Amino acid sequence: MLFSTIVAILCLSVVNGQTTLDKNGVGFNNGYYYSFWKDSGDATFTLNAGGRYASNWTTRTNNWVGGKGWNPGSSSRTVHYSGYFGINANANSYLSLYGWTTNPLIEYYVVESYGSYNPASCAGGTDEGSFNSGGATYQVRKCRRTNQPSIIGTQSFDQYFSVRTPKLGFGQVSGSVNFADHVRYWASRGLPLGKHDYQIIATEGYQSSGFSDITVS
Repeated sequence: MLFSTIVAILCLSVVNGQTTLDKNGVGFNNGYYYSFWKDSGDATFTLNAGGRYASNWTTRTNNWVGGKGWNPGSSSRTVHYSGYFGINANANSYLSLYGWTTNPLIEYYVVESYGSYNPASCAGGTDEGSFNSGGATYQVRKCRRTNQPSIIGTQSFDQYFSVRTPKLGFGQVSGSVNFADHVRYWASRGLPLGKHDYQIIATEGYQSSGFSDITVS
């Protein structure tokens, strides 16, 4: 699954101070960076006050991802999130701390909740063990993407996944990610990060439907 765009192509509406995007876009809103990407369909992304955003998507959307956070990201940030993750066990969707680095080009996920597909089982990847952080165990897996979209165009790059066990589930969710714990563990497995690009708490959907209303801090 993938997910970035370099050029923002905006189509938006503003209602009661809320801005809703239905085309790909990146930028800053109320002190937070946002990114919204989809490859097709009718997913929408609403920018609310502060670090809050909302999203809606249906099965007419193949793959989409969006969220709020920071640009640049940081290896030492502890990220807090709360809100509503409106999917069910049959929906292929993630709620994650998500971001990119360059030199090396890395796409990373700290997956707090997911539906029907556990990304720690990605095909062709390598298991990198597990560690504890914030009262949960995270399963780590490295995957390889070949000639796929990235923040610098079509490239080949590694993905790092830390997948929370137990996952948070659905409906009302809240928690925090001490990202430094993940960075240290990945480095101990020979999985370095590079220079940070953006870093967001993201909702992602793939051939599914759902709703989220998430606040980031």
